[in-house]
Amino acid sequence: MSKNNTPSYVGHRQRIREKFASSGLDSFLDHETLELLLTYAVARKDTKPIAWALLKNFGSFSAVLDADPAQLAAIEGVGPHTALFLKLIRAVFKKYSMDEVKESVTIRTPQQVLEYCKASLAGKKEECLEVIYLSVRNTVMGSQIVASGLIDRVAVSPRKIVECALAAKASALILVHNHPSGDATPSREDVALTQDVIRAAALFGISVHDHIIVGKGAHYSLKANGEI
Repeated sequence: MSKNNTPSYVGHRQRIREKFASSGLDSFLDHETLELLLTYAVARKDTKPIAWALLKNFGSFSAVLDADPAQLAAIEGVGPHTALFLKLIRAVFKKYSMDEVKESVTIRTPQQVLEYCKASLAGKKEECLEVIYLSVRNTVMGSQIVASGLIDRVAVSPRKIVECALAAKASALILVHNHPSGDATPSREDVALTQDVIRAAALFGISVHDHIIVGKGAHYSLKANGEI
């Protein structure tokens, strides 16, 4: 403590908040970003050692936000309240990304939805298939995870996907799914499912614009690679 009995971390909290207020996160290292976030969830405690413990345990800033709440809460100094706060940050990022996509006038290229795809599925531990629904003008109407399963496969029928698209009153759709293994390269099953969905959707006048696969720090667009 200082001479006036004020804990040293109190000044550090203020300094790191002022640094963000003046220059944003561009100059922040990962542990500093976590320290800043933790100041809003952890009261009367130095957040630096907690931030370092999280990074040491999970390996990266993004891995911390992607971690299971129970795993986060097990780290000394975190607990259920702070774990929920960190999951909220991740959820807010996903919602922000979807709003950005919805504000686009039209959706025609993978790049326009890629950030949302990463925010939605990149951190999931099991394989999930999400469908982004588009209007006749290619504006985003919404999205839905239609299947989740084991890490090495997703069991879903083209019929179910088309039924969900019809229920959403979609005129077109984009398929998105993740590969928890990290490799975004599509399997033969991925390509076959895409072709099956294209054929089934066409019977109802619904177009399939793309199938985007998200891996660890990588993505693969079947359309961009000439497979649609």
